[in-house]
Amino acid sequence: MTATKRTSKARTAESKREEMEALHQQLADGVEALRGSQQWARYLAFCASFHHYSFSNLVLIWMQRPEATQVAGYRAWQAKGRQVRKGERGVRILGTGTVKVSAHDEDKASTGDNAAQDGTQTPAGKRRVFFPVSVFDIAQTDVMEGHEDTSTVTHTLAGEDVHGILARVVAHLTATGVVVNFQEISNGANGYTSPAGQDGEPARVVIEARNSPAQQAKTALHEAAHIALGHLEDGVEEYLSHRGRCEVEAESVAYVLAGLLGLDSSAYSTGYVATWAERADSDVVKSTASRVLAAVHTLTQALDGEDEQDEQHAAA
Repeated sequence: MTATKRTSKARTAESKREEMEALHQQLADGVEALRGSQQWARYLAFCASFHHYSFSNLVLIWMQRPEATQVAGYRAWQAKGRQVRKGERGVRILGTGTVKVSAHDEDKASTGDNAAQDGTQTPAGKRRVFFPVSVFDIAQTDVMEGHEDTSTVTHTLAGEDVHGILARVVAHLTATGVVVNFQEISNGANGYTSPAGQDGEPARVVIEARNSPAQQAKTALHEAAHIALGHLEDGVEEYLSHRGRCEVEAESVAYVLAGLLGLDSSAYSTGYVATWAERADSDVVKSTASRVLAAVHTLTQALDGEDEQDEQHAAA
């Protein structure tokens, strides 16, 4: 390799690194700007009354509806100005309440029987009971007439995938043994990833078939980022414990990659990242920058391969 080619290659790598960092900073700035807006204030007001579920119920929700983002009961949704669609099947979780008990029964009850899942104790003369209840994800609801939709700060991308990003991501995932399917997703998600099974079943990425090519490309980048970052390698429980950080990382990678490849995903990514950053940590976008940029570098090489090709041509 000549000195000129080495200098050109180094300049190209440095330029790409600077562009990656600039895009990541652009996303962080966009998230901060959104979180100071009236739109964000309305969104937070909508989210404020959602019940915080126990970890056991989070697992139950995940097992039945892994892409659920906001769940509530039938009447709770009506109180928020949304109606559960007819025919939708609820997610079954464990509700809790208290019942009166006699002094005799209270003496027989152990402390553990009266301990709530958050460690609190029931009042004297009462006993905690658990019972199955149904909750519904927001994707199973529609805005009721006369009510404003303040439930989201994301906007699905429209338009074509003019740079052929989707085909490149699908080719990369397929080459690594991941099965990619396009189908209608009933729960309203744009896509999701199922980890590889212990029985040898391969990992699977599903992308919403009805979305625009631009949105499908962005979704494919997001799911490829989850895999590259190893978010599901340690099991579902570990992912759920850090879901906010994982989603911020994956969408940050998707945003930077999309920008490098010529697709502006800010209309969707900024709101998506802001939403999950609020649940994780206010500075999570910046604090995960090193992992995000490392994953972007890895996927850029996998999708492009220009650096490797340059080296091969130079060696020849």
